[in-house]
Amino acid sequence: MSQPLMPMATAVWLVDNTSLTFKQIAAFCDLHELEVQGIADEQVATNIVGQDPIASGQLTWAEIERCQDNSAERLQLVEDAVPAKVRSGGAKYTPVSKRQDKPDAISWLVKNHPELSDAQICRLVGTTKPTIAAIRDRSHWNTQNIKAVDPVVLGLCKQQELDAAVAKAAQRQEKLEEVTEE
Repeated sequence: MSQPLMPMATAVWLVDNTSLTFKQIAAFCDLHELEVQGIADEQVATNIVGQDPIASGQLTWAEIERCQDNSAERLQLVEDAVPAKVRSGGAKYTPVSKRQDKPDAISWLVKNHPELSDAQICRLVGTTKPTIAAIRDRSHWNTQNIKAVDPVVLGLCKQQELDAAVAKAAQRQEKLEEVTEE
């Protein structure tokens, strides 16, 4: 199943206008369940305007009602309503309003997940290796104002992306330990 256009905005609308479970909304929008809970608690996506998936032809009221009646059911996109999402291998765009949050996210990742490589942090947050090095050795121009904040809370990456990166780093670390034991 592909995800709807503007998944975060769709999730905001579904939280505000339906009685679907967080798990159902998360599965439909390809988000982590905690992100959806954060939307409901107004800690995540506070400035995002909800996008009506019914008006855009991605869902029907019948589909929403079917899933509201049975929490085990999963929402299904209306077929061919959404073109396939194709993303090039290039860097992801970060809005200007979130760019000042990157050093906070890097600080949190360096502190809480030291097993992550610089390349993984670059992909998660959309930054450069020199910036990571400057934050690590406390030579960043804004060091005194950097506060460690979870990048998922800041909206710079998804919880699923972070979990996958941490799992991959843990596997790499296990392989290195096996090699050094031999």
